[in-house]
Amino acid sequence: MRRAFCKMLPYVAAWLLSVGGAPASFAAPGPELVDRIVARIENDIILLSEVRELAAYQQLLEGRAQTEDLLLRALIEQWVVRTEAQAAQFPPPAAGEVDDQVLRIQSRLPTPQAYRERLAALGLSPQALRRIVERQLYLTRYLDYKFRPAVQVEEEAVSRYYQEELVPALQTTGQTALPLDDLREQIRELLIQRGISERADSWFEETKSRLQIEIAPAPRAGGKP
Repeated sequence: MRRAFCKMLPYVAAWLLSVGGAPASFAAPGPELVDRIVARIENDIILLSEVRELAAYQQLLEGRAQTEDLLLRALIEQWVVRTEAQAAQFPPPAAGEVDDQVLRIQSRLPTPQAYRERLAALGLSPQALRRIVERQLYLTRYLDYKFRPAVQVEEEAVSRYYQEELVPALQTTGQTALPLDDLREQIRELLIQRGISERADSWFEETKSRLQIEIAPAPRAGGKP
């Protein structure tokens, strides 16, 4: 499955197929909620406010968010990536790159006022959005750095994807695919990103099995958080 922090990766897939999105739904942050610890990883913690921020971010980008369980899983996996990347002294993205990504997100709304209103409705501050964008860029680039050299895409795989996945998907929507030669490099990159995600998934599972992870039970109805 695609991880929340990997949603920067498959832009070419969305361009080719015009399909996708995150499953299920999660409520936007509410001002009445008191924060609490939802998970412990080694000597660190994840707060419910972090889960809700990620949900708001997904709602901003996709119009809906994953379930709370999947959001928490994504945050745990982000912790795994961030811990290794920082230990390797992997460089953070430049401020200008973060600015550009934030502007691209803002451009999805018709006006700056509509953008501000949408953030307010989601309970997502501009500072929190920028922090999430910076983290997503950092983690995505580290995964690319870690796994891209191991991903080899043969020409046969490119042709098979075109014939067996892209063309049928477009036909179901009444569209006609461009010739393979026009899409060859985009498809190759898509398959590389798929390979990176598959390797990252295996790495997450193996790494998490060696960590001390404790998921906090949800509060009982009527009880304190």
